[in-house]
Amino acid sequence: HEALQGRMALRLTGHVSTENNGGFLQMARDLGDEVGMDASGYRGLLLDVLGNGEAYNIHLRTADVTRPWQSYRASFTAPDTWTTLKLPFADFTAHRITSPLDLKSLRRLGIVAIGKSFYADIALSELRLYP
Repeated sequence: HEALQGRMALRLTGHVSTENNGGFLQMARDLGDEVGMDASGYRGLLLDVLGNGEAYNIHLRTADVTRPWQSYRASFTAPDTWTTLKLPFADFTAHRITSPLDLKSLRRLGIVAIGKSFYADIALSELRLYP
């Protein structure tokens, strides 16, 4: 944790390189126990973020995700002032998995800098579900 513009936050910084078949930076959190967390009663995520104007992803993992390259993804831009972003679960797309997003077994959430070479700088002060 560190203080940024008056808020305590988790911060991810570093260089993303696409050399040698690409790369990424990620900060992630496991949710619930081995079964996961039931988020089926919610419509999406609210994130309070501060960044450098770059695009980032949220990657979700469920019980159906069995390979490291599989996830459900949504993209967002992190502005340079604290902003609350609303990410509906309906906007998440399956990446290298055919199963639909099962919110009854949400196991992991990651904020990821990926897809191009750039300097990542993103902070998260709060993450919550919305009904």
